[in-house]
Amino acid sequence: MKVLIVQGDRTLARIWSRHLVGNGADVLVAQDQEGATQMLRGEDIDVIVLDLMLAAGSALAVADFASYRQPNCRVVFVTNAPVFSDGSIFRHCANACAYLPTATAPADLAAMVEHYGAPRRLSSQPAL
Repeated sequence: MKVLIVQGDRTLARIWSRHLVGNGADVLVAQDQEGATQMLRGEDIDVIVLDLMLAAGSALAVADFASYRQPNCRVVFVTNAPVFSDGSIFRHCANACAYLPTATAPADLAAMVEHYGAPRRLSSQPAL
């Protein structure tokens, strides 16, 4: 599974990255909208861990670009701000799959990413 972390705080991105790599993920890191869109142009990404309050650029623009460029890519939004705390992020971003506080334990974040990055069944046949 390939994960893109979009987080301006390098220390936090490094912590998240270590946990994700420990779970077997291939991790890329971008600090802003420009870096994230560049990576989405050149890499097949399964899950984006996206800071909703990017210092440079727009997280919603990154999610929108991912939805257009890689429709199967899922987005786990993280934030310290109360914006979208009503759950409306799921109405605004079709590829949003989770909305977590930035302070979520890195192991819990890695578990969420692993869950949402797992291959999805395309068949309506029940699992055996």
